[in-house]
Order: sequence, then C-alpha cells, then structure tokens
Amino acid sequence: MNKTVLIGMTAIALSLGACAKRTPPPAATTEPPPVTQPDTNSTDPNSLEVVELPQLQADLVAKAGSDTVYFGTDEFSLDEATRATLAAQARWLIANPNVRASIEGHCDERGTREYNQALGERRANAARDFLVSQGVPASRLLTTSWGKERPVAQGSNEEAWAQNRRAVTVIIR
Repeated sequence: MNKTVLIGMTAIALSLGACAKRTPPPAATTEPPPVTQPDTNSTDPNSLEVVELPQLQADLVAKAGSDTVYFGTDEFSLDEATRATLAAQARWLIANPNVRASIEGHCDERGTREYNQALGERRANAARDFLVSQGVPASRLLTTSWGKERPVAQGSNEEAWAQNRRAVTVIIR
C-alpha cells in the first residue's frame, strides 16, 4: 500500500471512531427531587424558601392545641391563655428541631392600613419573643405582619374583629 492511501484510511478510521454511538444521558424521571431538611445553622431569614408544610402544621395543632393566639383591641401583650398556647407551641418546635416557623401578625379591619401593619408586626414579635424565651432558637423563626389584609372572619362586628386580632404560627420549609 502506498503511504498516501494508508494516511487516508487512517483518517477515515479516526473520523468514523469519533462518530461512534455514545451512551445517552439517563432519561429524565418524573419523580420530584427529594425534600431536604433546611439548614438549621442559617440565621439569614432571606435565604429561606417560605413554603408552608400542611402535614407538620396539622401536627402542631394536634399536639399544641392551636397554631393561633388572640389579642385584645389595639393590644399586643400576651395574656395567660396566650402564653399557655405559645408554651405548647414552643415545646412542639423544640421537639422538631428541623422545622422553621413564620409568626404572622393580623389585625381587624378598624384603623388605617399603616397602623394595622405596625400592630400586626408588634403582635408577631411578641409571640416570637415568647417562643424564644421558651428555648426556640430565634434563627428558626420569621415574623410577618399582614395587618388587616388577611381576615379569617368577614364582618364588621365584635365577633369577627376578635377572630381577626391574632398571631398565627405557620410551619415553613
């Protein structure tokens, strides 16, 4: 064989080898990615993906008695019943160390939007501060004020207003 033919055949063989069938990547599955536990060492609340966890929320309510505490008109102080409910919530949170919670403050429809936003924040902070005093790490708790934007009871009467003056502990990821 002459040298030119040998070089040509080698080039063809190399180019055919480059076109050899490759193993395809694994097929995509329809399974969702596994749920990972949040990093309990993080103290940056902005790094959290705030996703409610209904099964854990139901467990909190079943074991602590309630996820909600109520306040008087224009108040954010904790009475004895509120402290008892929050103490039960704190025990549940301590027993579930991989869980985070958002404490959401709410108000009734009376007052300005700005006033109710600030009052809802004071209610959420009062509940959070009590949970922390019971041993729940502050890094696991967020606070949010909804003011009068998310009422649970419709109506312009004392019964509806009393239900809307609250702080709710919401279990999040």
